[in-house]
Amino acid sequence: MSTVLIHRPTVVTFNDRGEVLPDTSIFIRDGEIVSLIPLRQPLPQAALVLEAADQVALPGLVNAHTHAAMTLLRGYADDMELLPWLQERIWPVEAKLQEEDVYWGTSLAIVEMIRAGITCFNDMYFYPGAAARACQEAGIRACISGVLLGFLPTAKSDLEKAICFAKELKQNAPGHIHPMLAPHAPYTCPDELMEKTISAAREAGLGIHIHLSETKKEVEESLAHHGKTPIAHMHKLGMFDDTRVIAAHCVWPSDDEIEILAAKKVGVAHCPGSNMKLASGAAPVAKMLSAGVSVGLGTDGAASNNNLDILEEARLAAFLAKLHASDPTAVKAHEALFMACRGGAEALGLGAIIGRIAPGYRADIVLLDLHQPHLWPPHNLISHLVYSARAGDVRTVLVEGRPLMIDGILQTLDEERIMAQAERRARRLVG
Repeated sequence: MSTVLIHRPTVVTFNDRGEVLPDTSIFIRDGEIVSLIPLRQPLPQAALVLEAADQVALPGLVNAHTHAAMTLLRGYADDMELLPWLQERIWPVEAKLQEEDVYWGTSLAIVEMIRAGITCFNDMYFYPGAAARACQEAGIRACISGVLLGFLPTAKSDLEKAICFAKELKQNAPGHIHPMLAPHAPYTCPDELMEKTISAAREAGLGIHIHLSETKKEVEESLAHHGKTPIAHMHKLGMFDDTRVIAAHCVWPSDDEIEILAAKKVGVAHCPGSNMKLASGAAPVAKMLSAGVSVGLGTDGAASNNNLDILEEARLAAFLAKLHASDPTAVKAHEALFMACRGGAEALGLGAIIGRIAPGYRADIVLLDLHQPHLWPPHNLISHLVYSARAGDVRTVLVEGRPLMIDGILQTLDEERIMAQAERRARRLVG
């Protein structure tokens, strides 16, 4: 039996009452939050005590959409439109990927994400077994899926391998690893491949991770080819029926499609940094939230952002929504922070186990240092966390109650070795 006591942080619970509890200790047993203990109440004995006065405890941040191993391509193909970026630069390099490239690229991403307070990420990439290995070694929570691209000559066998991998991972992996299936997008996967993926996901009880309506051009081409937009077309194919779907970007949904996303409980991964950099557009996040869509935040890959910082994405999400609507009240600070943790958990279908600091939830928790000039004076904690905090403010990270970082020191990974290996792998890929 393992026990941890986080002593006297200010706890941003994100429970249903939205409570923020000062000077409240968190007691954890075997990876589960057992109790929140107010000041001056008796404290239980614990094998590990983390002193956290002048710190804030948040539910672990969730990166709801990324391609983790693309850290190897950070800065390689900047300042381009999406399709030329993919077709001329990214896909040719990815054709040279080896399994160990993905392992080390994912490991580098995990180091960066832990340091940024991310305890769970949703990954879509090649060699998912290598990504799963990196996640298990690090102890981070992850939704893992191998990307499916219909234009590859191996598309049929890739789907078969992805299904087998996901089934095996679901049966044998530890509880913090969650397999999914990942058809890349409607414009890269023909209907036959989509229908087989949907059927396999439904049969095996797997979620689906997909890009939808990322660019205006994608929507226009879908209308020309199918007579329907990407979201409407996937709805027609039955993707949203009895299957948990996380849809990345959703920059160009119509009002009717937003209603479909809400009614079918499709999670949306909003990626404001990537969308702005690639000039894809401004997703109607305020409309989606108002309609009841579960919206989380994603960084996308580090080749199109170029970092893996969800606190930054929360700030960008708020700023972009305000600018897009010409309304300073659009996407308030508490809504942006909600998307960064509980919203991301709910979008991934994990809202019953993570996303809140409350008894019965898994102890995926981050501690941030509040006693710093850029977070002072302490007028409004939630506003400070969204508009002023930085990834570097994260001090301690726990997943399932296991410390992955304590006081800025990584506990499960050799950072320098990972950086050296990632550099060597990146040089082989891009020269």
